[in-house]
Amino acid sequence: MSWSSLPARYLDRGELEALVTELAGQPERWQAHIGFAATGRHYVSLYRDDNVDIWLLCWKNEDDTGWHDHDISSGAVRVLEGALRESNPRIGGDPFSRTIPGGTLFSFGPEHIHRLAAARDRSISLHAYSPPLWRLGQYSISEDGVMRRLSVSYADELRPLDERRFAA
Repeated sequence: MSWSSLPARYLDRGELEALVTELAGQPERWQAHIGFAATGRHYVSLYRDDNVDIWLLCWKNEDDTGWHDHDISSGAVRVLEGALRESNPRIGGDPFSRTIPGGTLFSFGPEHIHRLAAARDRSISLHAYSPPLWRLGQYSISEDGVMRRLSVSYADELRPLDERRFAA
């Protein structure tokens, strides 16, 4: 795969899965970008054009995106090392959670709301989105179950929202 061989159109979920799988087998394209910041999650944009957006993320135990969506973008995530925990909100019940171990992947459409967190310290993952990320929705769920959405830039680090940000 070369960046120039990517189709000049939006990619579907299957193509995004194939992209992160192929890229996972080419560590020379991302290995030099691995890092673990003292505070906050370390993330690097590996490639971005009008149709696709590719990121490398490095996770420590305390890293958590908080609840979010990807606005109009579909995505695929390949866990390279360690493990991530994906949770999905459920009305009237506890969130559904699963662990995604190294060597596995998952994908989602633009309607998907989730949160990702490190399930193992020093985890590494590749993420591809199409169309490229511009805005994301970050969610807060209050103790009494009220959900609120805040639109944020793709360049902002995702983390759990403080409910006070929504106070009137």
